[in-house]
Amino acid sequence: MAAVPGFDFSVPPFDLLDAAGRARVEAAIDLAFYPPGSVLIDAGKPSAQVFVVLRGEVEAGDVEDGRERLFSDYGPGEVFGAFAVITGRARHRYRARGEVLAFLLPAAVFQALLADQPRFAAWFHEGLSAKRQLLAEKNAPAESNRLMLTRVRDARFAPAVLLPPATPIAAAVAALRQHAVECLLVAPGPGEDGPGIVTRTDLLDALALEGHGLEAPVGPLAHRPLIGVREDDVLFQALVTMTEAHIERVAVRRGAEVVGTLGLAEVLSHYASQSHLISMRLARAGTEAEVVEAAREMTGLVRTLFAQGAKISYLMELVSALNSRLLARLFEFCLPAEERAGLCLLVLGSEGRREQILKTDQDNALIIAGERPPPGLAAAMDRFSAQLAAIGYPPCPGGVMASNPHWRQTLAGWRGRIAEWRRSSDPVALMELSMVVDARPVAGERSLVQPLHEDLMALGRDELLMHRMVEAAFQFDTPLTLLGRVRQGESGTDIKKGGIFPLVHGLRTLALRHGVARSNSFARCEGLVAAGVLPVELGRDVPQALAVFQRLRLAQQFDALAAGRLPDNLLDIAALRHLDRELLRDALRVVNRFKGHLREVFHLRGLA
Repeated sequence: MAAVPGFDFSVPPFDLLDAAGRARVEAAIDLAFYPPGSVLIDAGKPSAQVFVVLRGEVEAGDVEDGRERLFSDYGPGEVFGAFAVITGRARHRYRARGEVLAFLLPAAVFQALLADQPRFAAWFHEGLSAKRQLLAEKNAPAESNRLMLTRVRDARFAPAVLLPPATPIAAAVAALRQHAVECLLVAPGPGEDGPGIVTRTDLLDALALEGHGLEAPVGPLAHRPLIGVREDDVLFQALVTMTEAHIERVAVRRGAEVVGTLGLAEVLSHYASQSHLISMRLARAGTEAEVVEAAREMTGLVRTLFAQGAKISYLMELVSALNSRLLARLFEFCLPAEERAGLCLLVLGSEGRREQILKTDQDNALIIAGERPPPGLAAAMDRFSAQLAAIGYPPCPGGVMASNPHWRQTLAGWRGRIAEWRRSSDPVALMELSMVVDARPVAGERSLVQPLHEDLMALGRDELLMHRMVEAAFQFDTPLTLLGRVRQGESGTDIKKGGIFPLVHGLRTLALRHGVARSNSFARCEGLVAAGVLPVELGRDVPQALAVFQRLRLAQQFDALAAGRLPDNLLDIAALRHLDRELLRDALRVVNRFKGHLREVFHLRGLA
């Protein structure tokens, strides 16, 4: 059969076929015309072919209690009927809305392609995950994409050289030279848990600056606990860990065994990044102005990593590590050390969940250990907020900042407020509760937050409160039309309200209800699946949907910055590519499925 003109192999999923696959399609494909109202596939029936719409629209729907409910629609370039071929049974009835021209790919040929073309098969069997991977391959240069997938085990890490704690410094220096390493592991002494690490610089400082002799033991010089990564972790994770811990070397673990050490130089030989340079500039800053100057480089770093194909979850972790360091340094400049000991600075909301990428509103709070705040605290927190504003973090419109006395409380005051939130049905109070559930300490006496975490986790046993709290996940409609198209207002589609918030808040409430003590949405999802309270399929799709929303939003936010506009949460659907629109639509369907799960487990009625 001659090739049918007009078939486009450059759009997904047919762009995943190799030359042999394309030839097979060209030889088998046909073209058919359907008048308005024609049923192309009936619900519950198999299909003799897979359809690709050339012109017109096909609607998919179900008949329930004699009434037709529309599920979705398909326009030019879109594929339907694959499920009916794969399973032998269509989930919906597919009917031509007007006149329709469609390409027909015989079921036998489609099944053969699934068997012989793994990437093509993944598109249909793995859904959102496969589509995101395809987009990553299209967007990222091959080398950058490879680097993002490099594992720690593939890096050139140094061997682990373990010495007894009584080893003299002189023998330790000799061991550095003998094994050509920059650091040594020191076995635990009495009462110590696990090995420590001592670097070449530690030994030099001990001899030159601290007055230790060559025969002094290395045990007291070792740093603990030993910070490490697993050899199966992606190499980018090692960079995140170093940045967060303000170190230049980590241990490499294989199970419980330490098999080597990995330094910043080895990481950067695989992946060049300014992240550690920014972290070091923050650590060495002698003035608030130097902190501000270092922080201004962060948006450029994020833009570079995003363009190189960095995975969104890794990007969030790295930015969170840098933000935590930034906030801690500013906090140190604003308050003397003796006063910081009785205070704990918290970050809330997306920063507390480690999910913030670009600078957004200041969302922070303060715990005061004593019965009353130290003198000058109000002025110090005003200065802290002003410095954050100078960096690019605008004041929170709702006043959720440590400069606001409402968010600057004694430990007893915070515990009392949690008790008040538990009794309240006021939406503002429930919003405040939700933000504090995500709280994470970043500076000061971090142990102060533990009693609050315990009080907060106890709230999960209050079923009435959990019902009041989860209702906020239904506050905003999912921006999908009855026909399954993405709905856009005059200014765009607010992806935070319609997509991100329902998932984030629903996971937060479920985690609280089931005692999953994690704050990051991706980690909460994993914990809920492990606890058996979130279906495995949703546990796979929800993180994928969150990543889609974050990536699409970040791309358009960078476009706004380049055009001199303030970034926001609005997506211009018309500006998205075909694959992006399809990903967005699939991700919004995940939101609807997740809302359905919430309605079921909380026995909710009347919430859309």
